[in-house]
Amino acid sequence: MVVLLLSASAYAQEEEEATKKKFSFSGSVDAYYRTNFNGLNSRVPVFDDTGTQLFEIDPMAPGSSFANDTGFALGMVNLIAGYEGEKVGFVADLVFGPRGEDAVFNDIGSTNIINQLYVYWNVSDKVTLTLGNFNTFLGYEVISPVANFNYSTSYMFSYGPFSHAGLKADFDLGNDWSAMLMIANQTDFTSAARVSDFSFGAQVGYAGQFLNFLYGNQGIDKIVVDGVIVEPDIQALFQVDYTGGFNIGEDFFLGINATYQDTGDVGFDEDTPDDLGFYGVALYPQYTFSETFTLGLRGEYFEEIGDFGAIGTGVVDSNVFALTATGNIQIGDLAIKPEIRLDKASDDAFLDPDLNAQDNLASFLLAAVYAF
Repeated sequence: MVVLLLSASAYAQEEEEATKKKFSFSGSVDAYYRTNFNGLNSRVPVFDDTGTQLFEIDPMAPGSSFANDTGFALGMVNLIAGYEGEKVGFVADLVFGPRGEDAVFNDIGSTNIINQLYVYWNVSDKVTLTLGNFNTFLGYEVISPVANFNYSTSYMFSYGPFSHAGLKADFDLGNDWSAMLMIANQTDFTSAARVSDFSFGAQVGYAGQFLNFLYGNQGIDKIVVDGVIVEPDIQALFQVDYTGGFNIGEDFFLGINATYQDTGDVGFDEDTPDDLGFYGVALYPQYTFSETFTLGLRGEYFEEIGDFGAIGTGVVDSNVFALTATGNIQIGDLAIKPEIRLDKASDDAFLDPDLNAQDNLASFLLAAVYAF
């Protein structure tokens, strides 16, 4: 009887340990301080001749996503739960806070906190199917501040897709080769489709280098204006993107991202530019000085096609060069990231403290990112 009880207890303990190994829970919290050296750091109210406030001019910020508030500001809380079975599993990725709200900006419902929510099936050792909402496969950077070296983000990441809702198939082709095929809703509409058109994605990878493709109509085919249905001449978005990197020696790493996006003709008349989009390239050199300190740069050149509106100059075919230097000080699970950033545009895109237009903005940021 004692032997049976001990055996049953051991079996139950083994089952409990096996169950615990299948579930995972992780995430992060982050906050930061940002100030401009030569731009607005507070809101400026604008009044008419009668003294009535018309609007406020916001503090200056780069034309990229996240970390754009001045003073002490919040990033987000990121909670990720997962279950990994022998063949099937799921991931539920929730976000709270300003960065999280910006990440799901196109989603349906103002209270949506879902960054990713998907199930997957390992059909074989070589094929995995994933269904649901997952972050994009394009670009070098991601939404989570834990996975990015720089705390602020690039223009290319900010104006590419953030997430997709659909079905994808990942293939392990062997010898360091991989591939992926995807069919999805319009990008960043992840709770439900906005229109019936699909987007299509593909990826080819070799030894950490990836060539990515995205194609699909991202607009609305019919718009009602004063009771009349208008059909704008909207063409499908096309984006091709290269993401990769190389270890150069034991302590030096060079990341690379290059992208081209063309949204096609999105106008109602002949006065609208035929094409809107952007292209750019960024280098990410990083040098590890010790186990606790790494220094990295991001040098990015970004140019608009037409008046795409990312940089904010209001000028056709404007461009910007952004140089970001970031230190990464690791204290256990806490990363302290001091960062200096300079954005230099081809035309006036920023305001100085006296509200004079200028073509550059220099800023300092100090971020704290805790991962668990």
